[in-house]
Amino acid sequence: MKITMLGTGHAVVTSCYNTCYVMEDGERRLLVDGGGGISLLRQLKAAGIRWNTIHEIFVTHRHLDHITGILWMMRMLGGPLASGKMKEDVFVYGHDEVIGILDQMIRSLLPERAELIGKRIHLVEVGDREQGEMMGKPVTFFDIHSVKAKQFGFVMDDNGRKIVVCGDEPLHEECMEPAEGAEMILHEAFCLYSEREKYHPYEKQHSTVKDACETAQRLHARRLLLYHSEESDLANRKQRYTEEGRQYYDGMLYVPDDLDVIEF
Repeated sequence: MKITMLGTGHAVVTSCYNTCYVMEDGERRLLVDGGGGISLLRQLKAAGIRWNTIHEIFVTHRHLDHITGILWMMRMLGGPLASGKMKEDVFVYGHDEVIGILDQMIRSLLPERAELIGKRIHLVEVGDREQGEMMGKPVTFFDIHSVKAKQFGFVMDDNGRKIVVCGDEPLHEECMEPAEGAEMILHEAFCLYSEREKYHPYEKQHSTVKDACETAQRLHARRLLLYHSEESDLANRKQRYTEEGRQYYDGMLYVPDDLDVIEF
């Protein structure tokens, strides 16, 4: 499995891109969230990933820094889908609120693409604990129990290895069991615990590096990837976050920058 981090920042970053990434196994690619706009296409280009090779998308929730970039994907993919140059259909997965918003936005803002909905563009509504398939692999979707906006994550079975995508809020108690013994947990970390008084993560329903690492340690996860972070010291963020995280987690810890690639 390969994960290319298109963005690693929180909602209003300006020196890096909003958190979104591509999961890749062979020829199959899954885009998780789209960031806040057309810069998604720039990030894909910089990563060497052609936008027309992405046929599956998962959107965690409706916030602008996650859903807006998806509209640009729909605009770009719509042309080759309509002309028949693109042979594979596109599937976009999300909970009912996300799917409803995407349907409305495509019909309102991209009316020329609306006729593709249900024919070449499939907006797939998923439910809490519903089982499905993405990238040809079994997945279980779950409600992360956000108090801000309805948000889903998922657990993917990668040939017996669990990959857990938690969205951009802490992994809540109700979701701990599916993540137990994960090969990889992708978890937000808004800032260092030592800087919590500066950034006030808990007021925003976010966690710190310490919190995320303690969760991964408790769940016996082999690997932990941190994202959705502040951008005040990007040049040293990887080192500083790793130093704090190592105090609470003894597995493989990843603190990626934009465009970093993680293979495992």
